Amino acid sequence: MSSWHTIILCMGCFFLLIQARPGKEEFGVKPFSPFIRLRHKQERHHEVTRNKDGEFYENHCEVHRAACHKKQKIFMVHNEDCFLKGDKCKSTEYVKMKNALLDSQNQKRVKKDSEKENTDKFGLKKILVDQMFKYFDSDSNGLVDVNEVTQVIKQEGFGKTLRECSLYDLMKYEDSNGDKHLSLDEFYRAFRIVQLSLPEDQAVSYTTVTVGQSVVLICGIQGNMRPPIIWKRNNVILNNLDLEDINRVPPVIRVFPETQAREPGVTASLRCHADGIPQPQLSWLKNGIDITTKLSKQLTLQANGSEVHISNVRYEDTGAYTCIAKNAAGVDEDISSLFVEDSARKTRLGTGNLFYVFNDDGIKVIQPVECEYQRHIKMTEKIFGTQDEVCPKIEGLETQSCVWASAVNVKDKFIYVAQPKLNRVLLVDIQAQKVVQAVNTDPIPVKLHYDKSHDQVWVLSWGNMEKTSSTLQVITQASGSVAHHTIHTQPVGKHFDRVDDFFIPSTTLIINHIRFGFILHKEEAALLKIDLETMSYIKTVSLKDYNCIPQSLAYTHLGGYYFIHCKPDTTGAILPQVIVDSVTDAVIGYNKDVTGLPYVSPDGHYLVSIDDIKGIMRVQLITIQGEIRDLFDIHTNLHISDVAFQSSFIEAHQYNVYASSSTQTDVLFVELSSGKVKMIKSLKEPVKLEEWPWSFTNRIIIESGLFGQYLMTPSKDSLFILDGRLNKLNCEITEVEKGNTIVWVEEA
Repeated sequence: MSSWHTIILCMGCFFLLIQARPGKEEFGVKPFSPFIRLRHKQERHHEVTRNKDGEFYENHCEVHRAACHKKQKIFMVHNEDCFLKGDKCKSTEYVKMKNALLDSQNQKRVKKDSEKENTDKFGLKKILVDQMFKYFDSDSNGLVDVNEVTQVIKQEGFGKTLRECSLYDLMKYEDSNGDKHLSLDEFYRAFRIVQLSLPEDQAVSYTTVTVGQSVVLICGIQGNMRPPIIWKRNNVILNNLDLEDINRVPPVIRVFPETQAREPGVTASLRCHADGIPQPQLSWLKNGIDITTKLSKQLTLQANGSEVHISNVRYEDTGAYTCIAKNAAGVDEDISSLFVEDSARKTRLGTGNLFYVFNDDGIKVIQPVECEYQRHIKMTEKIFGTQDEVCPKIEGLETQSCVWASAVNVKDKFIYVAQPKLNRVLLVDIQAQKVVQAVNTDPIPVKLHYDKSHDQVWVLSWGNMEKTSSTLQVITQASGSVAHHTIHTQPVGKHFDRVDDFFIPSTTLIINHIRFGFILHKEEAALLKIDLETMSYIKTVSLKDYNCIPQSLAYTHLGGYYFIHCKPDTTGAILPQVIVDSVTDAVIGYNKDVTGLPYVSPDGHYLVSIDDIKGIMRVQLITIQGEIRDLFDIHTNLHISDVAFQSSFIEAHQYNVYASSSTQTDVLFVELSSGKVKMIKSLKEPVKLEEWPWSFTNRIIIESGLFGQYLMTPSKDSLFILDGRLNKLNCEITEVEKGNTIVWVEEA
């Protein structure tokens, strides 16, 4: 169509003015044809699907008034039932007549051709209609007129056998263009013969889109009487395309340090980390000039250009070093400043780049480079503004000591830490290095998670040590300087009163907003989806078909997958991980034969699965298209307790894995880019599993942030700091008992 048209549909006592717009087909929606039919529903009024440009009119006058006002032409297109109204040939009889014609043609074909063709039902129907049209079109001019129909009636005697309807009704109801002839296409429409075609080069198409922008996906299927096109994602029909997995994301960049001062003759390093999809390319400027023209033995680029290394610094090395990250979606940059001066000012004693260790005798704040205590918050110290002690003596216990379960960092401003035996959460002010508030919770709080998207701390409490009355609570405005308190998730009831665990994905540099989380119920093969903003239940994702009672989850934004570790079944058999699509909430299937606890790297590219029973660490790669590829397996009897990812110091956009042991004294190091393995030995025995009831992780391992060089892991009565750049033990800090709750704090 070359212009806008107005179409009137006969609907009994209503009329619909539809504007048909010319243009290509988008999202599987075909431009309106000037010929539209309505399906009659016997028990209800006639119905039509409204187009967004259409309006209902009460009578002919209003239709003509609107057409005149909008300067549009009017075409009268009748519904089949409108044609048949008052006629002996009713809709059901007309269908029977057409079926009788097909049966008659089929009988003639069988008599003519005794061989049975290997063809499907639709293919046979098309053959019959083709032969019927050829028979009707006696002069072979490609059109059937009323004289030819009369001739067929006389030859076949159809006038006696078709009762209420006749072949003339074909001319009456199927002549859609009103030329008093029937074409082959009109025959196809009459007998619902759909012919579709799709160019081979459009069978598979790839669309690249930047996050935050809109995208139009076009289906190239063509043909007559094309049915509605169905869009699916992982075999689930989509009404709207609202994909959360991402194919293009502009870079987000961080440099370290932002500022540093060095004396002449020492070494200086400036690091840059950028995330984006696809992976960004890095470059450096010094005072606006490309640094690659000045590279030398003294000034080098390392780790694929992510680090500027300056040995034997000179005064002229002072400057603003700009790291630039580029990919197909955009550009980002940040500046790291270097000052070279005599008697360079030492970095002030700050409140960041520290490990906070919650142990038996209070809270120890440790600087990892020199392995020094910066602060010891003793258990007898008073909570700010109160007479409450940090760890008051618990009734029934002979000695006074601290019992901690879980802790989270809230924007490097507060640390929230659970005290399960005191039914409360403490707030540690990082700047002041003091405990400033105690927030009462339901009995036995054991797990905390900070939802950065909504500034909320989620609290899982067991209710009792048998975990028979677990609850979820939320502390809102977690980073605010206000009097904090807990609220229960809504509604309180069947969805929140049998909580075994919960899962909320973590934010990253490029994924800074998380919308949903999941609740895990005891012995229930399902995930209960929750809205984090409203803190309410949304829906249940059943895992019954996979016999999967979920134990833990991991998430990657690449492909939008949740990987679910299932509890062993009733026979003790270990089930493979189950994959759920985060967009449709559909269960995609098993992750091949991969078993064990899933961990995903911060960039979403690596899935590390730990099967302690089989003694296997399996590493898989997830591409930006969402493909899951096997990389390598590592067989180990280490009985892995916890896993930490650290950015590689050798390659940009790569990660190393450190894994602690629940029973042994070694830590496993794995370079994900190569599969290289190393053991860091003699870290002493961990706290026994039975002495750490708050989680299955009796020996955690914590990395020191995006640019951190150090990791910390506890033994039963000491702490071990590892050097992640050199992959070796840095130091041991003794006389720290049960320091199994650790938080890293960056320099604010």
